Amino acid sequence: MDALIYTVMSGADRTLRAQQVHANNIANLETAGFRADMQRSVSQQVQGFGYEARHATALQANTIDQKAGVLTATGRDLDVAVKGQGFLTVGLNGGEAYTREGSLEVDDRGALTVKGRPVLGDGGAIVLPPFEAIQIGEDGTISIRPEGETAMQQVDRLKLVKPAAADISKNVAGLIVPRSGVPLPADDTVVVVGGQLERSNVSAIDEMVSTMGLNRDFEVQMRLYKAADEMADAGNRLIRQ
Repeated sequence: MDALIYTVMSGADRTLRAQQVHANNIANLETAGFRADMQRSVSQQVQGFGYEARHATALQANTIDQKAGVLTATGRDLDVAVKGQGFLTVGLNGGEAYTREGSLEVDDRGALTVKGRPVLGDGGAIVLPPFEAIQIGEDGTISIRPEGETAMQQVDRLKLVKPAAADISKNVAGLIVPRSGVPLPADDTVVVVGGQLERSNVSAIDEMVSTMGLNRDFEVQMRLYKAADEMADAGNRLIRQ
């Protein structure tokens, strides 16, 4: 009977955490380049003498849905979208993080940024000289036409990476980070498209269906909890008699 309580309590906790994951996905439905989270859990035996028959749900780090989002043309020269698998690289606390958000900006110093974070290239943070036009090639090369010039000149190249799904996770800021903590190597096979942005890969319908299913699961677990309580009460009455 108490084995059932362990199962019900951990199952209800997993359901609540899964609801939070899906709620966050829905909240980022319109966030460019957002990758949906998928909640993971496994059954685990409760440790300790006499608990061999008790099992609980062990939560694991969320995995990331690698499905590509829809590309939308913007016509803006500084917008870039990753075509297929891969990520752009940005600086984070002296290290690296990765993102599909490709709405690039140039600050007052000429530094290329995404949401205020420096965009990294072959030699570190990308800083551009004054320019009149800019182009981003499919391989991530950045070419500009300097002020007063007529020809385009290549000045840097975006660092593009393509990690395996099992090697990455999300941090609290929603950026992709390597599970090992070691910066990922550049991958020459990643292709980007200039003048476009990738929309979130979240499906509102799928998320709502999953949320409704989790609500039903939670209701079932609460009924099981009540049943366990009634069985415990019945057992106590038998002992008293």
